[in-house]
This record gives sequence, structure tokens and C-alpha cells, in this order.
Amino acid sequence: MPPDDSPTSDRRSVLKAAGALGAFLGSSGVAAADGDEADAGATELLVGVSPDVSDVESAVDSSLVDGRVVHTNEAIHYATIELPENTPEEAKAAIEDALASVDEIEYVEENATIESFAAPNDPYYGSQHAPQQVNCEGAWAETLGDSDVTISIVDTGTAYDHENLAENVDDRIGEVFVGGGSDPYPRSGSETHGTMVSGAAVGATDNGTGHAGISNCSMLSARALDASGTGSLADIADAVQWSADQGVDVINLSLGSSSDWYTLRNACQYAYDQGCLLVAAAGNSGGSVAYPAVYDSVIAVSALDSYDRLASFSNRGSEIELAAPGTSIVTTTLNDGYTRASGTSIASPIVAGVAGLVLSEYPDLDVETLRDHLRQTATDVGLSAAAQGYGRVDADAAVNTVPDGYEPENPDDGGDDDEEDDTENPGIDDVWNDDESNHVELEGGSLDRVAEYRIAGRGTAEPGENANTDSDDPYRDIVTTDGEEFVVEGYLGGYVDDFHITGAVTDVETNVNLTAVVNGHAFDLRDLEGVGDWEDDDGEPQCGDETVTASAEGSLSGRWWGGTDSYTYSLRTADPCSATVALDGPDGADFDLYVTLDGRSPSRWDYDESSDSSESDESITVDLEGDEELRLQVHANSGSGEYELTVEERGR
Repeated sequence: MPPDDSPTSDRRSVLKAAGALGAFLGSSGVAAADGDEADAGATELLVGVSPDVSDVESAVDSSLVDGRVVHTNEAIHYATIELPENTPEEAKAAIEDALASVDEIEYVEENATIESFAAPNDPYYGSQHAPQQVNCEGAWAETLGDSDVTISIVDTGTAYDHENLAENVDDRIGEVFVGGGSDPYPRSGSETHGTMVSGAAVGATDNGTGHAGISNCSMLSARALDASGTGSLADIADAVQWSADQGVDVINLSLGSSSDWYTLRNACQYAYDQGCLLVAAAGNSGGSVAYPAVYDSVIAVSALDSYDRLASFSNRGSEIELAAPGTSIVTTTLNDGYTRASGTSIASPIVAGVAGLVLSEYPDLDVETLRDHLRQTATDVGLSAAAQGYGRVDADAAVNTVPDGYEPENPDDGGDDDEEDDTENPGIDDVWNDDESNHVELEGGSLDRVAEYRIAGRGTAEPGENANTDSDDPYRDIVTTDGEEFVVEGYLGGYVDDFHITGAVTDVETNVNLTAVVNGHAFDLRDLEGVGDWEDDDGEPQCGDETVTASAEGSLSGRWWGGTDSYTYSLRTADPCSATVALDGPDGADFDLYVTLDGRSPSRWDYDESSDSSESDESITVDLEGDEELRLQVHANSGSGEYELTVEERGR
């Protein structure tokens, strides 16, 4: 615990203050002897001192009968002492006993070596699945991550200039705690662990480059492990304390030890008391949970495979709080490269990244509420509590569920930019509701049946008119008709709003096409054909009396990380009774089809119906009652090429 009179600061003010790094380091309470890095080993001891002591170094030095103080940390109240080389075990034990007998000294322990959790040598070679498995798409619709939210990666060095990391690296970059120097960059080609961990948490998303990390939050690199993936207890504790003092929001610890250490426990508690969420890997031995994940101040994360089974290597136990994907995860490596990594080391930053997304959406959350919110929104995947804790972390649920009792500090203060955006780019509630004024009526055909189209766009307008009064407004939406083609032209500008067009199709015997022109790119969304009578010859309505067909074309590549397209289909017949979704894929490929009926985003792990043969042609038929909203996902496992997705809706 830090002393009651220890200096405190607003975490976000530290993050935003220009030049704050140097000033803050000056009061961090960390000191080293002339920059020397003493080797961790049996000749070093860590001595914990009571928080009531004002000068840690003097208190320890005055109690020494042999050895010297080489490092102190006033913030978490310990000193590192170095004993003479080849000190006999008996002499070392006598020194420990003498120190432990001093009232001001609370503990004496070895400056142990702690290791990163290396990946097993039998990783799964599947496609990228982690973001989909934790339902990031639903979260990303709200936020990709805010640069004001910062995640500290306490690990080996990070290649912070990587093409898919650089844009999310904090201007301060980080700090070095092992090996000397001030640049937390990897020292050798074998020092990849920190870069892989960073890529999982904050690999840039939606930038057209490489893989998709979990969040676009900012990152600091705290290099506390050397190229071999090991670091001293003191270095790691200092890195945790430094991260907290830098005002970070989340600290990721993909490292561990089988032993409990006072210094590490105190460092984690210090960071938690400062308002940091700590997330740690459970370990890869298949045994009990490792430290620091065991500590009450830390979220322990187990690893799942792509089928939500506990990974064979993952540690387990009552301390497990959350589970996350941890096998064959696509992430960054050195030299602008990409690789697959497995282990709880890669599961932990996925949870850290999701925590960053939640803080981006709810920036005023305190650490305890954030932690409980991640627990309460986790998905039970059917494993024991010792294997999954509260469940698999769920980004969609965590971001789109308002935390219990959450009240933003400034609920009405969105800033001038936000106010301007709200004027020019109305949100979904401003665009679509049940008011008839939000429907665009298109001429042609009978009004006996009404087809309803939903696309991403903004505003409403009569055919050929602007949705906004200013015809030169770049955020315009134009609805035009050209023969049988209905065109909606608009500018998204980062928003995804609903645009409904209604038109009669009963007596239209030719295809009616709907095209969206968004940001200058035209998309043929679907064809609509409605032919037939309302009733059969006997006058009794039958399923299939009315048929509406919609289709979309696309192109996917399985490549080495897979590919996915998603669609929304709203029912259009007067009395829906069934629908068939058919996928016509390219030869020699393996494409799968997933459907949900309640409007939620489907995935390979969450769906109502699926068709996943080893071919590219798939078909699903579902019964309808009329209140369904179909969401469709096409996933490319292998192969590539163009496909056509068709929905045939049948009504009475």
C-alpha cells in the first residue's frame, strides 16, 4: 500500500500533459546506482520496508552487516541489496535473519527471475479468429478504441515502429527497466514476445494494413524482460509502478512465476490503488495459476481454443476470472511481420484490449466497476469456473451494455466538435424511427405489397431530392429513380445509420435493383422480384403465395487469416412464413454460412443456424413468424473468389 501522503495525480492529466515524462520520473521514487544493471540471482535480496519509513535506503543500509544497497523504490517501499560474490548460503541466511529482525523491515526475499510465458511448440494453424470469437464487431460499431485510453505492456521490448503498431504508440513510447539504455526496442531478432503481445491488444484496426488487433487504444512499452524473456523481480515491480505513475488505464502482464513475492504483490496493489486495471496470463504449464495472476488486484486470464475449449496448456484454478482466445492468434512480430502465437500470454492482452474498448466508450469508469462489468458481460462457454472464471470476455456485450450505475462526469459536455458532428451527421435515433416521415415512397407498381430496404446511409428525401436543405452539403443523401433502378447516394463520414426506402413490387414483373453509392463507391445491394397472387385458387393463403428474392454479390479470400462479409435482411412479405438463404461460392473453396434471427451479429461461435460443409455452396432454410430480423455472415475458410448470396422469403 502506498503511504497516505504519497503524491497523487489525475491519470488523464498525466497522459495529456506535454513533457510530463521527465518531470514525473523525477518524483517517481525509483533510483539506481549509476545506471548499473545488477544481474538477478542468488547474490541479490529485496528488502521490504514499512510505509512509515521516510528513507528506504537509509533504513536498509543502517541494518546491513554485509553487502550494499544498489537500488531503491520509495513508491512501493523496497530496496535491492547486492551481496559479495560467492557469499555462502549460510552467510546469506544469516543476513536475511538479521534484516528480518529489524522492526522497520517487513520482509526479505530473493530477487527472483520471472519469465514470460512462451508459446507451445504445437500451435493451431487456423485463421484469425480472436476478434470474432470475442464479438469485437459489435463493439467496433461503437468504438475502435480511444487514444486517450492507454495500455502498458510490461514485457520484452516492443517493435513500436511496426506498420501495424506505430499509429497506436503513445508519444512517450515507454521505458527500460532491464539491460540499460532508454529505448524499449527489442535488442535482438529473438526478442519477439513483447511485440506479439502488443499486437494482440493494440494492433491497428480498420487501417487497411495487416491484422486487426482488439483496440486502437494507445500503448506504452515497459521493457522489463530481456531478450530471453526473463527479468528480475525488482525490474518487473518497478515497471508496474512506473506504468501506474504514468497514468495508464490498463497494465498487461504476460509473465509469471510459480512463487509468491511480496515485492510483486505490493507493486500490483500499488497500481490497482492508483486506478489501473491489471490483467495477467494464468500460465502455460497446465497446472495451477501463476503469480501475479493469483493476486486479488489482478485479473487472471485462461486460454481457449477457437472452439471455446480450454487450451491444453492453460493453467486453471479458482483464481481464473476471465477466459480469452489463446491459440494460433494472428499478431505482429519483428520487421513489420506477422505471425501466429499461442499461450495465455496472448490471451491476456485480448482481455486488456477489450478493457480498453470499454473505457473508450465509458471513460469515467473506475477500476472496480470496470472489472465487475467485464465479469458480468462475459459469455459462459460451458466450462468450469476453474477453467473460464466468469466466462469468455465479450467485447460486444461489454461495450454495448451500460455498466451498472454508470454516470459520466460531464454527460452534457460533448465538446464543440461533437456538437457540430451531431448537427451535420445525425445519429441513428435521429434518422430512423417509426414516424412515416422517415420512409421514402417510390412510385411504380401496386401498393398491395411493400418492400422495405435498409442500407447504411443518412437522412430521408423524396426521389431526386437532398435529405438536407443545402444542396452543396457534403453529407447529402440523394434518392433517384432510373427506370427500375432505385439509387441512394450518401456520405457515411464514420456513421452507420438506417435508411429505409419503401416501394411497391407486387405488379412489377422485372427485377427492381437497389444501389447504394457511398463515398463515391457504388454497391449493388440486392435484387427484388415480387410476382404472384395473394391467395391460392381456394382463397386460403398458403406459404409461398408471396415470394420476395434479394441477393448480394461479393468476393472473399480465405488466405492465411480468413475473410468474412456480413449482411442484414429485413422481412418484406405481408405475412412471412419461411426463408431460404443460399450461398453460391467459387469452385475449390470452402465457404461457410451463418444466420441469426434476432438481429444480433452472427459468427462462427454464435448463430441460430449454420451450414458449414467443406464446399463453398451452402443453404439454410428457416421458419418465420414475422418478427425476425435476419443477420447473415459468409466466412471464407480457404480458397478465394466471388460469391452470390440469395435470400428467398416466402409469405402467405
